Amino acid sequence: MKRLLATLAACAALVLPAGAAEPVKTLRYAFRIAETGFDPVRLSDIYSRTITGHIFESLYTYDPLARPTRIVPLIAAGEPEISADFKTFTIKVQPGIYFADDPAFKGKKREVTAHDFVYSIKRYADPATNSQGWISYEDAGLVGLGELRSQVIKAKKPFPYDTEVEGVRALDRYTMQLRTKAPRPRLVESILAGNDLYGAMAREVVEFYGDKIMEHPVGTGPYMLKEWRRSSQMVFERNPAYRERVYDAQPAADDKEALDILAKLKGRRIPMIDRVVVDIIVENQPRWLAFLNNEHDFMERVPEDFLTQAAPGGKIAPNLAKRGMQAVFTLAPDMTLTCFNMEDPVIGGYTPDKVALRRALSLAYDVKKEIRLARRGFAIPGQAPVVPGTTGYDAEFKSEMSDHDPARAKALLDMYGYVDKDGDGWRDLPDGQPLVLTRNTEPNSLSRAIDELWEKSLRAVGIKLQVKIQQWPENLKAAQSGKYQMWPVGSTAAQPDGQGSLQRYYGPASGTQNLPRFKDARFDAIYDRMQALPDGPERDALFKEAKRIAVAYVAYKVHAHRMLIDIEQPWMSGYRRPLFWQDFWQFVDIDESKRPVR
Repeated sequence: MKRLLATLAACAALVLPAGAAEPVKTLRYAFRIAETGFDPVRLSDIYSRTITGHIFESLYTYDPLARPTRIVPLIAAGEPEISADFKTFTIKVQPGIYFADDPAFKGKKREVTAHDFVYSIKRYADPATNSQGWISYEDAGLVGLGELRSQVIKAKKPFPYDTEVEGVRALDRYTMQLRTKAPRPRLVESILAGNDLYGAMAREVVEFYGDKIMEHPVGTGPYMLKEWRRSSQMVFERNPAYRERVYDAQPAADDKEALDILAKLKGRRIPMIDRVVVDIIVENQPRWLAFLNNEHDFMERVPEDFLTQAAPGGKIAPNLAKRGMQAVFTLAPDMTLTCFNMEDPVIGGYTPDKVALRRALSLAYDVKKEIRLARRGFAIPGQAPVVPGTTGYDAEFKSEMSDHDPARAKALLDMYGYVDKDGDGWRDLPDGQPLVLTRNTEPNSLSRAIDELWEKSLRAVGIKLQVKIQQWPENLKAAQSGKYQMWPVGSTAAQPDGQGSLQRYYGPASGTQNLPRFKDARFDAIYDRMQALPDGPERDALFKEAKRIAVAYVAYKVHAHRMLIDIEQPWMSGYRRPLFWQDFWQFVDIDESKRPVR
């Protein structure tokens, strides 16, 4: 804590160059999990994506206040021109937008063009990047791109970036055209909106930094990485070359919270703050105390341990309100999950006995107790792998996923031969080998609380559970390589369409979004058919069928959809939790005159 205070004090002492009238506006807050890097193509974790969302920019973005969400042009010079069959998309790029200065540009200003977006899309297809986001482009069915990727894999040669691809072309300096094999009514929201993953990258930057590109993000966005101490602290500064851009939004007419923000900030040049300092504080207590002690300006997602202190009865605590703090409550478009490795010889597989084991594990676990104890009541039980606020989510849908029924769990285990064969008090596998499950987990208080609930739940039905504690990046690597049995993860929607959540079960996404490596031909056929359909009753029926398959096989145990609470200090204003995007720094303000002197 002393090191943190010293660092923050040093940041607070920073001032603008001589002659400047205003102090540096600095936003300070903390992540609970460390970043993995800053190359959008290689990322899947929300923490790294929060960073890249402020450095890079996509063609389209989201209105910061509109609910329901609204997609608006960012680097695009207007709405896309879309063919009647939803197969051809032509987008104009605004001229006069530049990348941040970087040694890769050799002292020259570098304008972003349509060619940069073509190059950035091709990077997702390059096998060498091992991109977690490739599946989204594969889903899009861009003509010729998947075929080129397959050729590269087969030939074991470098990706030919200069080869023209019919489905991803720059018609001229400022015009990009995408062509798909089948109708894609939601192409814009699926691969063109969201700075964190779909921002433009310059080829010369990628080639200049080579295998160090994860450490050198260079985009057109409002902020630049200035300092980085891995898994400890990141410092960002306003991009001095950022173009003239002002705050604007179109919230709903009855959305008072959003209208109040708009009235205060409309027309202000963005970004409004000069500097952002992000600390990594894994443990909840020091992170919460840093906020209460005014060392941080913002508490992003109050830790579960302190939810009842922060918001008893679902309202901000009187002592915090008295200090002038503001709380933002959001039913997040997310879900918490336990994923089961479908290729593991013990817990994986599709035969009735393997499905019965996973069903029994799910029934043995008490999600409502997790919500009540570990999450302090700030969540709702999950019934299926589609999240609130997205198409396909149905608040009335009920499944076995949220049931707690130890008796039924024991009956399933008995029926399929998972019984105690050696008399030691623990169930064994049908072949007589010991049944011991391993749950990968992280070293934080919430994980410990949920691990304990899992251990007690499984012990109650006679199953031995051990935990393997590692940092999140190590667990991610294990999951991506298929070297795990059980792992808890969170999933946040990156777009308003619920099909993105179903990607977690899509066979071709195995090893990337599909961490369990679930494979089911019926599910894949439904998923493919949904891609081409416009929103409507036929597509809604397919959502229901996909959810039923997901619930039946239990490749994931869906736990809960979280109610998140974020709190601003009285000198911070303008925050509204992003839903399907990660960037917000440019939309908030800091009044340094109200900050207490330390």
